[in-house]
Amino acid sequence: MFDLDAMLADLATLVAAESPSADTAATAACAEVVAELGVRLLGASPDRVVLAGRTHLLWRFGVVPTRVVLLGHLDTVWPVGTTARWPFTVDGDTATGPGTVDMKAGLVQLFHGLSTVEDLTGVAILVTSDEELGSPSSRPLIEETARGAAAALVLEGTKKGTLKTARKGIAQYQLHVTGRAAHAGIEPERGVNASVELAHQILAAAALADPAAGTTVVPTVATSGTTMNTVPQDAEVHLDVRAFDPAELERVEAALHGLRPTLPGATLSVHKGPNRPAMPESASARLFPVAVQLAAQLGLPPLRGVAVGGGSDGNLTAGVGVPTLDGLGPVGGNAHAEGEWVDITEMPGRAALLGALVTTLLAAEAAEPADAEVPA
Repeated sequence: MFDLDAMLADLATLVAAESPSADTAATAACAEVVAELGVRLLGASPDRVVLAGRTHLLWRFGVVPTRVVLLGHLDTVWPVGTTARWPFTVDGDTATGPGTVDMKAGLVQLFHGLSTVEDLTGVAILVTSDEELGSPSSRPLIEETARGAAAALVLEGTKKGTLKTARKGIAQYQLHVTGRAAHAGIEPERGVNASVELAHQILAAAALADPAAGTTVVPTVATSGTTMNTVPQDAEVHLDVRAFDPAELERVEAALHGLRPTLPGATLSVHKGPNRPAMPESASARLFPVAVQLAAQLGLPPLRGVAVGGGSDGNLTAGVGVPTLDGLGPVGGNAHAEGEWVDITEMPGRAALLGALVTTLLAAEAAEPADAEVPA
């Protein structure tokens, strides 16, 4: 049903259209490549929604309420120029290149898969350009597009035989320490060392993790000081906090705001950054059995659901109460790392599963009242 060579040609074109999140010109150019793919395979042009200087693509089919939303993103973590040293390459059953699994192969599977759906009325497709940044500009658009739909399907990559049925919620923070500068050699005692205070705060913050509950508190980027011979006046650390239970996120936030300086004269401030609500297993409970049944009918490997710590825009759709199933994109690995890869033998089957799932969900919605449950 699907021409793998054609899918790989489209994937090569998308990978060549480099699109690091921070480069709005590059992501806008890549958006045009994605738009052309959608026009060719679905016969429809998207709306180009520009928010905070970023181009997002939105397709809506039919003048009816949206019933099924498909989410993808075109931005990657790889800077322009990466393809010069690491071009798209197919070697046996594997394709590599920057952004292959996260998530340009997912976009290819999305459009090829939907090309088999006879009637897309009630479907919306949203391809954003800032997911890797935490979706700061696209979040309201995602939530508005999905709200009230019967299902949101997310084209993030996954491992063989799995779909992502739950995701941790994410909250990011900055802890900023202010001390007092002094000459490090002549009179260090007159200073208040922000680096030393930051070390105390990093240890205190990391201790808030609860591995048994699946709660992680990870200090990531830290900065401090100005010159080698100056007692640092300012220091800062970023914290990545993740948990399946929203109450755990609240506990950690309260504890962070309760931190107090250790050194006399130091001050501490806590600033919250991007966040995503948890995607609980209940969000996928109605959709996952449907996918399992369809995979069996298509002769695909048996599916199992996995709960993961990484976030996606599926967290946002689940956060507004929309049933959400994630990990419907490519099978592969090494996302965000050298050697990122996709199993190309899985691409046609995954595209077929997506098309069958959309067809089934639309048929169920047509047969039942809008508030009825999707049958398993």
